[in-house]
Amino acid sequence: MPVGPGSRPDLCLRPRGVLRGAALTLVFTGVLATAAATGVLPRQETASVKREQSAPPRDTVDRAALARAAADAMADGKSGKKAAEEFVSRSGDRWGAVYDRDEFEEFEQALDGSYTGVGISARKAAQGRIEISRVQTGGPAAKAGLRAGDRLVAVDGRGVGALSVSEVVALLRGAGVSGSAVAVRVERDGSAWTETLRRARLATEDVTVRRLDDGVVLIKVTAFSKGAGERVRDAVRDAPTGAGVLLDLRGNAGGLVSEAAVAASAFLDGGLVATYDVDGEQRALYAQSGGDTHRPVVALVDGGTMSAAELLTGALQDRGRAITVGARTFGKGSVQMPSALPDGSVAELTVGHYRTPAGHGVDGRGITPDLIVGDATGKRAEERARTVLSGLGGGS
Repeated sequence: MPVGPGSRPDLCLRPRGVLRGAALTLVFTGVLATAAATGVLPRQETASVKREQSAPPRDTVDRAALARAAADAMADGKSGKKAAEEFVSRSGDRWGAVYDRDEFEEFEQALDGSYTGVGISARKAAQGRIEISRVQTGGPAAKAGLRAGDRLVAVDGRGVGALSVSEVVALLRGAGVSGSAVAVRVERDGSAWTETLRRARLATEDVTVRRLDDGVVLIKVTAFSKGAGERVRDAVRDAPTGAGVLLDLRGNAGGLVSEAAVAASAFLDGGLVATYDVDGEQRALYAQSGGDTHRPVVALVDGGTMSAAELLTGALQDRGRAITVGARTFGKGSVQMPSALPDGSVAELTVGHYRTPAGHGVDGRGITPDLIVGDATGKRAEERARTVLSGLGGGS
């Protein structure tokens, strides 16, 4: 996704260690050609904001020193990427990470709305089991007959019971090579079998819209890839007059912050969405004008709601535009900027943090919903959210 000088970067999010399509942390993509070499980002709007005294310290890494460490390693016949990884690890930047050219390209493609995988979405179920939550139509998993509700037992012989959903998805996607094989052990109704699937390049289905039997419009957003924000806006515009919106952000690991701001614009008539800082300089994201400010909205969140999804949650909560239901969100609110290294790999280094419109920091804290539900990932949370929405006049 290369851009030329003067192009406006998108903001995005991706946690360390799970790049392979599993989740996304806050980075500035598309600025490698200009900002990476100089350490300067294209100019953004600035805004003053109240800072919390308990705000987490701003992590910094000497980007020039990092590039020198990688170059010195290469001069000695060693891996520049490995040297960079060791440098970042020693720096204490907990969200800093180094990716090779192919990994970063795969990430950018995912943000563009495509990925290499088998077409499975997963979730944590009872007793920590990993279940298939959705099977993408026409994907390798669907063609093999896998279904939502099937239990995933192992991937390539590795048991997944102790792994997080992000780690399981990372195993399923592998190195992002289309046509590569992955063996998936599955259980259904007491039967177990192993299915060998061939990974394929698939289009993401990050926004799905359903009309529920009580008239509520359910908008599920699994990631903020390109176009996701506008699809949310379209769904709200197309919703019947008076119908409430249940915005499901559970398990949403982030994506492009610019898309989260567009999604916020579906419910706001302009105004502040978030503030963030880059090397100490404060900036802001604003909603577009013309959003629906009257339709009842409930946002569903859980511990898998991260980064850009937390940014959207914080904006709707702080500005009194939605009731939030579920569990405390993940707490990923640091800003990374990518820097190109001499061997073509890319280092993402923390340069600041973002805050909600009320000035609350998210990093390491998360967002506490207005109504906490014990099992935020299950049907009970959705039922509670629909009850709340009905009380707001958004359901039959």
